[in-house]
Amino acid sequence: MIFATVSAVILAIESSCDDTSAAVCKDAKILANVVAGQQVHEQWGGVVPELASRAHQQNIVPVVNAALKKAGIAAHEVNAVAFTRGPGLMGSLLVGVSFAKAFASALQVPIIEVNHMQAHILAHFIDNRPSFPFLCLTVSGGHTQLVLVKNFLEMEVLGETLDDAAGEAFDKTAKLLGLPYPGGPLMDKYAKDGNPENFFFPEPQVAELDFSFSGLKTSVLYFLQAEVKKNPAFIQENLYDLCAAIQKTIVDILLKKLQKAVAKTGVNEVALAGGVSANSELRRRFELLGKDKGWKTYIPKFEYCTDNAAMIAITGYYKYLNSDFASQDIEPLARYYL
Repeated sequence: MIFATVSAVILAIESSCDDTSAAVCKDAKILANVVAGQQVHEQWGGVVPELASRAHQQNIVPVVNAALKKAGIAAHEVNAVAFTRGPGLMGSLLVGVSFAKAFASALQVPIIEVNHMQAHILAHFIDNRPSFPFLCLTVSGGHTQLVLVKNFLEMEVLGETLDDAAGEAFDKTAKLLGLPYPGGPLMDKYAKDGNPENFFFPEPQVAELDFSFSGLKTSVLYFLQAEVKKNPAFIQENLYDLCAAIQKTIVDILLKKLQKAVAKTGVNEVALAGGVSANSELRRRFELLGKDKGWKTYIPKFEYCTDNAAMIAITGYYKYLNSDFASQDIEPLARYYL
């Protein structure tokens, strides 16, 4: 598959969960990446789908306008509109897909559907440029995958979670510790001052390159219930150590599977992507492991790890070069596999 350089301006829309984002890409260079978050979910301890879709409706026009203005691009200069088709929350996706179709129809330009997980992987090509083939450990709130990336548009999933994702494990165990949503970043913060060796949590045993995190959440729950029964202040007195121990266990699981994937494939160009790749301990240990094993390692900038439209734009650009366009009757997919 040959990708010839073509001049093109891509407007991209990302609305898979609770962040509304728009980006503008010109010739594989990101000119603007605007993200509007949603604070409405904090009081509920997690994302409420109906509230998320309503907030997307309020945010999408201002976010798109801001992205075009920041990029210095007029609407009539846009050559195609890329959008997240899935996976994600159906209501949230529907807002982004509908807007993209309407905007492109008004401009009479093609639309490009993008798989959210593929976009996380191709976020590496915004700044970094791994060589093909490379392995990517993609870790987010809803997905955990090991992917062999053969080229921009051809990818093979070697392993994935059989139940819960690593990001979900972070957030739900953080909730058990009494941390507000989203708890993953707070766990990362508190773990820096904790001793991960003070507590031990068993790692679920899963064959080959697949993952499982539901058992870890259960073991943390039962452990905390038993300790709090003996000492009601147990969590407060040991919060930092608990955060460090849980985080260490999750990172151990991820990196052990990654080592197995490298050994199995012989590929030593290794990338980390997805929202959980913003975790400082995972980034630190991933880079240390790479140096120890002689891998070439890649991690996107922090702003391109969490959900953002820049990764949709760069993916849209390479699909544009391949004339991979969608029809106006396309619909969002809550489940959308690589």
